[in-house]
Amino acid sequence: MRALIFVLCLAQCLALRFAGPAAALDLRITDSYRIDRPASLDYDPAFCGLWIANEGPEVILVTLDGLELRRFGSDLVRIKAVSVEGDGLIVADGTGAFQRLSKSGAALGAPFRVADPWADTEGIAVDADGSLITVEDDPERLSWFSPEGQLLRRIDTLTLDPPLSEAQGIARDPRTGHLLIVDDLEGTNSLYEFDAAGRLLATASLIEYGLDPEGIAIRPGSNQIFIAFDQGARIAAFDYSPTLPEGAEALPPGADCMLS
Repeated sequence: MRALIFVLCLAQCLALRFAGPAAALDLRITDSYRIDRPASLDYDPAFCGLWIANEGPEVILVTLDGLELRRFGSDLVRIKAVSVEGDGLIVADGTGAFQRLSKSGAALGAPFRVADPWADTEGIAVDADGSLITVEDDPERLSWFSPEGQLLRRIDTLTLDPPLSEAQGIARDPRTGHLLIVDDLEGTNSLYEFDAAGRLLATASLIEYGLDPEGIAIRPGSNQIFIAFDQGARIAAFDYSPTLPEGAEALPPGADCMLS
């Protein structure tokens, strides 16, 4: 069955190279390292590192080359998705429950649920206005929620061309509000780029770099992205070409790496 999925994925990925939105991402892999079951990522400029959720009970902070700096749990049964939110973190269990934590692991409030009968949350990002942007793969949706969990709007990602059927990780570029989302092996094994309104801009196959992408993070000041691959249990670093409008504003101080 895995072999059949791989063949179908390869055919889809080849199709992405010659059809659909013009690719602007231009990925160039620069490094990779192994890490246990990486499922969700976010880049933290305060530490110049990555927060990682691996579907276990803890969230982990590592340097960009994989050295562990800290780890801690939450009041959720598991942590499937993580995002930096201001000076803290927001984590999700994958079934619609969320909690806010400090970067030292203290609970900043009790767990809460989004106002949705079912939410298969695979990845989470925080918009400029504080709203939560999530991706789900069952059903297939890109959703915007208020900070308290009220649904604001939603896109059925199966209606996209090409469809986004197994969205896993999501990252937001603070320069533009653009969203990068990875589709795993059961989908197209590709990277999708959206503008801030949720319009699809570009796609890029990841088949030559790894299988089953699960998480993604952006280091905007260096034009870097980090992608977690389930096959091989590793995180790969890439240089990439973001879609930036002419005259895009510079990053605010500290938005890339406060330690540099």
